[in-house]
Amino acid sequence: MKRIVSLALLALFSMNFLVACNTVKGAGKDVEKVGEKVQQSADDTGATDPR
Repeated sequence: MKRIVSLALLALFSMNFLVACNTVKGAGKDVEKVGEKVQQSADDTGATDPR
């Protein structure tokens, strides 16, 4: 069941990504925004806090 849900989410994300960006430059901006959100989430959870 987890695999089906994961594949469905991946398919939805892929379709959204392909529709949202019309150029390579647009794709780069989209990927950059995703990276910033992942980094922000990691910072918020303390995952990047060196101990």
